[in-house]
Amino acid sequence: MKWRNESALDLYNLAAAIFLLAAPWLFAHANPTASIDLRISGAAIAIMSLAAIVAFSVWEEWINLLVGCWLIVSPWLLGFAHTRAMHFSIIAGAVVAFMALLELWLEYEKTHLGPAAQGAARH
Repeated sequence: MKWRNESALDLYNLAAAIFLLAAPWLFAHANPTASIDLRISGAAIAIMSLAAIVAFSVWEEWINLLVGCWLIVSPWLLGFAHTRAMHFSIIAGAVVAFMALLELWLEYEKTHLGPAAQGAARH
């Protein structure tokens, strides 16, 4: 397994996933819908982050981006707006989405704008 510099971002996403999985216990009186949403989203992010660390593929980051965006809008769509769980969901979603976007940009830059891409364009 070859470690990529961008894998650090996947570790941050994995940490966010762990917090999402633990969130229902942080909010003792959390909405049951919020608890389920945070657990499922946390599990999805954890699986995608681990998969990206082991064998990176761009689609894993796209899924993390989608799950991050889902976490941002889910409080209103699932009816747990104006709760502590809502704030946690929005913040965690923004962090996950940002990390996924950053990793997607770094991969794009490496393949399309980096030295390897410039060398390939010359040949």
